Amino acid sequence: MAVREIEPIELELDRLEHMAESGYYNPYTLFDWPDAIEPDKPWMSESLTTLAGTEMWDELTREQQIALTKYEAINFFSLNIHGIRELMSEVVMRIHERTYANVSEFLHHFIGEENEHMWFFAQFCLRYGGKLYPAQPTLQADSVEHLSPVARELVVFARILIFEEIVDHYNAYMATDESLPHIAREINRVHHQDESRHVAFGRMIFTNLLGQVAKRDPAEVPLVAEYLENYLRYSIATLYNPAAYRDAGIPDALALRRRALEHPARHAAHERILKRTRTFLTKSGVGRELVK
Repeated sequence: MAVREIEPIELELDRLEHMAESGYYNPYTLFDWPDAIEPDKPWMSESLTTLAGTEMWDELTREQQIALTKYEAINFFSLNIHGIRELMSEVVMRIHERTYANVSEFLHHFIGEENEHMWFFAQFCLRYGGKLYPAQPTLQADSVEHLSPVARELVVFARILIFEEIVDHYNAYMATDESLPHIAREINRVHHQDESRHVAFGRMIFTNLLGQVAKRDPAEVPLVAEYLENYLRYSIATLYNPAAYRDAGIPDALALRRRALEHPARHAAHERILKRTRTFLTKSGVGRELVK
């Protein structure tokens, strides 16, 4: 990785570092883990399930609806675990590189917090669901492998940012959903609290790297934009896990996934989920209008 070809990342992170230090908590003692979750409570907000707003949701029995919230919560937390593992590996490789010397202190906080997030997501899944869903195939970055080192760095941190912004959309909503069990609300609340800092950092480092790319080779910007649009679509599609449908007792899981992904109500839901991220990318100059 030719990081030496990238200009040093200069960011003002005093506020974020102070927030990380002053808001520190011990995740291993913070949560009150109940022995079991009330069987009639949804584990994920019903409006956030992948069938919400469609006739496919209405066709389910109430038992199937509750089961779907259970297994889609397990899928959502599993996606978090796999995503955290990927982003941690990327950050660890860079934390003491000269390019990132200015942000190394914050990256140490970042890694510590993400490791703790991975722990409590796994605790929920294993305690109450008895499983994690396997990692899904990742979107290959072949289309950007030929780009400059700084453009490839931009893609790495853009992927991290997109992942965190999508997750935070769900966390923020479920943190205050009184229909959910207390433990589910708490996990989403605590994660949202930390992710707000991580998203702020991610946007700053994204903006810095994008500026470098635009300055060195503007022709690379639309290529990055195209990849990021594909990554947005890929990320949304991972929420639709046929294994979760099968575990909820819903037949024809693969066909159901295709129907759901193509449904107009779900397209509208995807736009709501991605609105904040798309607005940021568009203002940054790598929005969807560049790749239509």
